[in-house]
This record gives sequence, structure tokens and C-alpha cells, in this order.
Amino acid sequence: MIRLTLRSLRAEALRMLLSALAVVLGVAFVAGTMIFVDGMRTGAYERAGTFDRHTDLGVYSAGREVLPPALVDRVRAVDGVAAAAGELTNTAGIVGADGRPVLGFTMLVAIPTEDALRSYDVVTGRLPDRAGEVVLDAPTAAEQGFGLGASVRIGATGGAARPYTVVGTVDVAGTSRDVGGPFVGLVGSDALALTGERGYGRIMVAARPGVDVTALTERVRAASGAEATVKSRQQILDEAVEDAVRNVDQFRMLLLIFVGVAIVVAGFVIANTFAIVLAQRTRRTALLRLIGATRGQVFRSTVLESAVLGLVASALGVLLGVALAAGLRLLLSQLDVPVTGGLTVTGSTVLTGLLLGTGLTVCAALLPAWRGTRIAPVAALTDAAVQPSRGAGRVRLSIGAVVLAVGVAALAGAASAGQLLLVAVGGVLTFFGIVLFGPVLVPALARVFGWPVRRVLGTIGELAVNNTVRNPRRVAATATALVIGIGLVSAFMVGARSTKDGIESSVDAQIGTDFVVSGIGQDLPAALVGELASRPELGVVHEQRSTVVDDVEIRAAHPALIGRTLSGVLAGDAERVGPGQVLVHRELARARGWQVGSPVTVRGKAFRVAAVVTDDTPGGEVPAGHVIDLSDQDFAALFPAQRGYLAEIDPAAGVSSERARDAITAVLGRYPTANLMDQGAYKKMLTGTVDMLLAFVTALLGLAVVIALVGVANTLSLSVVERTRENAVLRAVGLTRGRMRAVLAVEAVLMALVGAVLGVGLGTGVSASTMALLDRLGGDFHVVLPLGQLGLILGVAVLAALLASVLPARRALSRPVVEALADQ
Repeated sequence: MIRLTLRSLRAEALRMLLSALAVVLGVAFVAGTMIFVDGMRTGAYERAGTFDRHTDLGVYSAGREVLPPALVDRVRAVDGVAAAAGELTNTAGIVGADGRPVLGFTMLVAIPTEDALRSYDVVTGRLPDRAGEVVLDAPTAAEQGFGLGASVRIGATGGAARPYTVVGTVDVAGTSRDVGGPFVGLVGSDALALTGERGYGRIMVAARPGVDVTALTERVRAASGAEATVKSRQQILDEAVEDAVRNVDQFRMLLLIFVGVAIVVAGFVIANTFAIVLAQRTRRTALLRLIGATRGQVFRSTVLESAVLGLVASALGVLLGVALAAGLRLLLSQLDVPVTGGLTVTGSTVLTGLLLGTGLTVCAALLPAWRGTRIAPVAALTDAAVQPSRGAGRVRLSIGAVVLAVGVAALAGAASAGQLLLVAVGGVLTFFGIVLFGPVLVPALARVFGWPVRRVLGTIGELAVNNTVRNPRRVAATATALVIGIGLVSAFMVGARSTKDGIESSVDAQIGTDFVVSGIGQDLPAALVGELASRPELGVVHEQRSTVVDDVEIRAAHPALIGRTLSGVLAGDAERVGPGQVLVHRELARARGWQVGSPVTVRGKAFRVAAVVTDDTPGGEVPAGHVIDLSDQDFAALFPAQRGYLAEIDPAAGVSSERARDAITAVLGRYPTANLMDQGAYKKMLTGTVDMLLAFVTALLGLAVVIALVGVANTLSLSVVERTRENAVLRAVGLTRGRMRAVLAVEAVLMALVGAVLGVGLGTGVSASTMALLDRLGGDFHVVLPLGQLGLILGVAVLAALLASVLPARRALSRPVVEALADQ
């Protein structure tokens, strides 16, 4: 039986080719993910602790407060300490050679001046030794043309940009300080002055040679006091590795979700393939039984065949996985996502890929193999070459209908119940309902979509539709594989478009000016808004600032802009907000018994209520509606240190937008940590992450869709083999080669279209349920259908189906009619 099985496998190699392709792609996704993540993990281990190669102890703040510079001197004076230096990390901005801010998130770090603590990899020049000197990362220095001795202006939250002299360049690629943008290194005093920080994030300590580090730790802890925590070198390195690997593990979990989707789709395709192939071997299997083969032998023969196929396909999948991992690295680099390490192929990765692919193929073949053992030997005496088509049982259909109905009901009721888990449960139940009820649902949809085909193509359309629905289980399994991938892609597309629309609507409601100045990764510099307000070309200049006092949110407001967020004024005049006059929101007014004219005390200063208002802005740290709006002047007087990350600006009366923009640009030239945008650019910035995530997810889920389309081609190809004599009869009575191709093309399109429509419907339903829930929980979300993108999904599915029908059509027409009529 083993020899016969291997011969059978060789003889039917072409027939199993597409099934093997599904395994190859599934294993490639698994292996590629493992190779890529293993490379990242190796890089994380190698570069973790890069900046602590010479650090023996570290002093860290026990709370949120920074460590004062005086503590550095105390630690440095401890017996046994060779060197001690404060370190802080913050954000900054660089003014480029063209006078404009260098794009990208810029990291600023205080670099030790003591040689005993310096752990940076210097590319050119040296590290800074005194105030006024700076080092940059080598790529930024090269791109901007900053050579050694060049003057570069750098700014941060603490104020306007200041000039520094470039004394060297460093390599920080792949480290914790590689954030995809420039790197700036200054001595500690300059870093404190530039950022406005009052102290350091930690203090690095180097021990003198021969000193007992344990005893030194106790002396440093005593000098630091209760305000600080002292960590050993091993603790520092362990935490650095843990942080680095944690990020890699989180990314791996994300990828494994998509891997799981691809594997499930491949399982559907493989199981359907074996079901078809074994059904076509009905007579051969019966002949084996007739000459003495037992059921166990037939079963083991099929399992062996699937194991050999799975092993060969898995080996090819592992090889393809290397290329896939390289492609993923390229994709992330195009999205400006820092990636550490190279490609690492381990024995465990190869073994996992082989075992997973082989196991998946064998498991998918078990049920069809078991059904093959039920064939009676008497079947060999009949002319039937194929088992009769059977529909699904009543129990399966009944359960499927109930599960489908419950899933749809869960999606519809998730918003009312206020449970996000109900959305996930509803989506899963709906999918399983489609799987179980598919033998009825899918053929019914195929007939509906086939109605216009019948009208247009006549007999050709009738043949295609009848061929599509003749085996309900087969077409249902083929279409269901598409539902998974396309459903998830559609869900992300609808969710992303709805989220973007919600963000844009929020910007329209909250931003009432032509221009917006925002901080790049930090609050706006303290002096920036004042300089903007002093420009005669600018009229409204409002910095969005807020703070919380006694469970009440205190917000800065501008009289010209206050009305943009208000949904109603219940009493008083909202335009009277100004010095000594405040707006109180309805819920807070009710809770405190305030009305128009009531006295209100904020931070010891007395105010009067100018109006009681309502606001649709979602609540944050305080109960909804517990808000007081102060004028900009009053807010600045009470909370001078409170900064915002956004400023709204309008041109002065009679000033063109171009002149206003030039005035803003002239001021921002001294503040590289601030960015000027109009409303459209601001919306694009806020929604850019959504677009990037959608592109990433679509690329990953695209492989699952490809595997499902392989299933369409596979089903059609095997059906052609099954209908060899039937097709020959049609050709004998006058069906032309072109019309035969048309029949097969329509079959493929109907299968793909049904799966795509069900997938789009499922994905849209999940997104609609999610948006309704988020809207109920306080957001401004509603469903927006990206009709163009959804139409593109359907179009691509149809086009791919047409391409999938080419090879089966060629096979159907390759044999002469007389030879095909004699096929058994």
C-alpha cells in the first residue's frame, strides 16, 4: 500500500499542486514571522544596555520627581565612586541647513562628560566635553550637511532654538534611542537648560577598580536618601533587555494573529481539496476494497499521502518564509518603523514550519480519509466515477441557522449592552454561522448573482450557475475561505474610514481657525505663543491649555472661539467670558448650585459666572460636565507653568492667509519643536497613523486572501477533472472553446463573488457594531462606508477569479474530445 500510495501521489502531482501551494503560503507566513521576530529579538539582546556598558550602579527617582543636580555631586563624593553623571532623555528639534525644522521625532539625551561612563559608539569626532557642544546621529549630520565644527540650532520646550557646535557624530541605530528621527547629545547643563527640566531622570555611577560593589551600593543608597532607588548593573541590564524584548514579543503576538488567520484559511482550502480528490477516487478506492484492501489500509494510505504532501510543501514554505521576512522588513522600513537585527533562521523555526504544515495537511485530510473508508466494494462495479453530491444534514443546517441568527443579534445589540466583548463574540458566531449554514446560504447567493448572468449569456450562464451550485458543500467551503480574509480586511477598512471621519469631525468642531501650531511630541515652548500674539499680522492666537483642580477641569478659552464647542447656552451670555467672568458647564452648575452671577473661586481668586453652558466634548479625568472655562489671561495668571500642545491662529482683519502664514513661519524658525499646519494638514497628521495601520494590516491579511483565491482555482481545477466526460459531451454537441472558457470563468467569479460579498457584509457588520458602541460610550463615531475601497475588494476578487479560471480552462480543453469521452 505504501508503494501504491507514493505512485498515486506522483501520478497526481499536478492535481495536488494548488493544494500544496496553500500549504506553502501558510507555512511561509509562519516561518517568515518567526524568522523576522527572531532577528528582532537577537538585535534587541545585542543592543540592550548599549549605553550602560560602563555603568556599575544606577540611581533612579522613586516617584515621578526628577533627581536634582545637587544629588549628582553627593553621589560623586561617595567613597569608592570613580565617576557619576546625571542623564535625562527628552525631545527636541533641530533647525536644518535650510532654516526649517528637520522632520522626525528628535530624541535629546544628556551625555556624561566622564570617560569612565561614556558608552556611545562614535563615528566621527568626539563626544561633547563642555557647554555649547553637541553630537548628532551620523545619518542626520550627513543628510543636513553638518560637518565637524558646524553650528546647528537646537530647541526644546524650554525656549527658542540655541546654537551649538557639532563636535562629533554617533551611531544609535537599533538601540532604545533610535526612534526613527534625529538624535541630539548635549552635556548635562545644556540639556537641563534647553528642556527646562529641574533635574535628571537617573544618575549613572562607575565604581573604582577593586571596590566592593555591594558595599558601594549601600553607601550610594544612604547618600541618595529615600527619594531615590539604587539598582545594580545586572538589574539595569535585565530591565533593558526586558523592555527591548517586551516590545518584540508584543509585535510577535500581533503578527501571530494574522498567521492564525492564514493557517485557518489554508486549512479550509486543504480540507476541501482532499474532499474533492477522494470523491473523485471513489471507483479506485472501491476496486482496492474489492481485491482485499481493508478500511484501515485505505485510511492509512490517504493519511500517508497527505503527510508526504504536507512535508514537501512545508519545506518549500520555510524557504519562501525567508523571502517573506525580508519583504516584511522592507515594508516596515518604508513605513519609517525602526527595525533591529537581521534575519535569523533557527532550527526551531524550520522544525516548527515542517511540523505545522505537515500536521495541518494531515488533520485536514482526516475527515475526507475517514469518509473514503465508507466506500463499499460494490461501487467498483458501477459506472459512477464520483460520489453523488450530498447536501448538508438537517442538524448542521439548523445549528448553523441558530448560530448565525445569534451572531447577528449580538452585533446588533452590542451598543445597547455597552459590551465590546459582545462585538467579538457576535463576529465569531456570525462567521461560524456562515460556515455551518453555508451549504444553503452560498448556493442561494450564487443563484441570485447568477440571475443576470443567465439573462445575458443564456445557455452559457445557465451551465455555469448549475455547475457552481451542484455541490453545495464544495462551493460553501470554497467561498467560506474567502469570507475570513476579506471579512477582516473589510472590517479594518470600514473601521479606519469611520475613525478618520470621527477625527475629522472632531477637528471641525474643536478647531475654529485657519492655522494650527502643534508641538512635536511635546508641549509648545513657553515663549512661543507670546511671540505669535505680538505679530500684527495675526488676530486670534489661542493656546489650548487645561488642568484639573479638585475634580474640576479648568480650561483656557478665547472669546472669539468659545462658541465652537458649545452645544447650547442655558443661561447668560457666553461671549462675556473674559477677565473675572467664567463659563460653567451644566452638570457642575447643578452640582454646586451655581447660576448666572454666582461667585466662583478658582485657586483663591474670585470670579463671576457669565453663562451656564452645555458641551458635547467627551469627558476625561473628571466627571462629565465638570468644567469651568476661563479667559486666556486669567488662566495664564493662575497657572503660568501650564502649557498646551496646540495653538489656534487666525489672520488679523484684512490680512491674507499667505501673509499670516509667513508671519507664523518667521516665528517658528526659532522653535523647531513646533509645527505649522492648516486644518487639512492637521487632520491628515491625526489620521496618518490610521492609514499606516490600515496599510500594514491589509498587507498581512492579503496573504490569507491569496490563499483563499488559490482555493477557488483549486476547486475549479479539480471540478474540471471530475467533469472530463461531461465537458467532452458539451464540446461534441457544439460548445466552442471560447464558450467553455466562459463557463469556467463565470463559475470562478460566482464562487469568489459570493465569498467576497459575505466577507464584506461580515466585516461591515463588525465595524458598524464597534462604531455604535464607541459612540454610545461617549465618542463621536458613526459608520462611514468606504464604497470605493469596498468596491475595489469586490473588483479584485472578480479579477483574481478570472485569472484563477485560466489554468483549469486550459486543462479542460487540452484533451481531444474522443479521448475525453473515453475517460473513466
